[in-house]
Amino acid sequence: MGPSFFIFNIIISLALTLVNGDAGLIQKTCKTTKYYDLCVSSLKSDPTSANSDTKGLAMIMVGVGMANATATSTLLSSQLLTTKNDTIMRKVLKECSDKYAHAADALQDSVQDFDSELYDYVYMHIMAAADYPNACHNEFRRYPRLVYPQQIARREDGLKHICDVILGIVDHLAS
Repeated sequence: MGPSFFIFNIIISLALTLVNGDAGLIQKTCKTTKYYDLCVSSLKSDPTSANSDTKGLAMIMVGVGMANATATSTLLSSQLLTTKNDTIMRKVLKECSDKYAHAADALQDSVQDFDSELYDYVYMHIMAAADYPNACHNEFRRYPRLVYPQQIARREDGLKHICDVILGIVDHLAS
């Protein structure tokens, strides 16, 4: 066993320490949130989380939220094509699609404030993003004959939970 074997073992040990340390940071960070399992699974599914600090982990979650809001907006827009004869449903779907697009925009707006460490503004943008789905739900409530789709209700809850995770991380960063 020559010197190259010894150096190889040191490199492997350091790499394992770094990976375990990063997994530890994810777990430590996610323990500060309301939805630990969602936080851990979201962050571990992103390969950049292994090299991220706490603020980087928050940014990854912002990306997860933006993807959720954008996908929901797109889904709602696509449903407009199947409701050509129902003007009220079309109106509500359009409003909902717009609200989820605004949620994605609010999440995007938080990025610059994260970079500047203006956590009060980050908090404001994330709270707005979490609230936009309520406006969609309220649109359906205005028309008693319309049923709020379960698929949208699940997505609404998902976006709110993602935003709650981000807010937990922001609280941790700001303290």
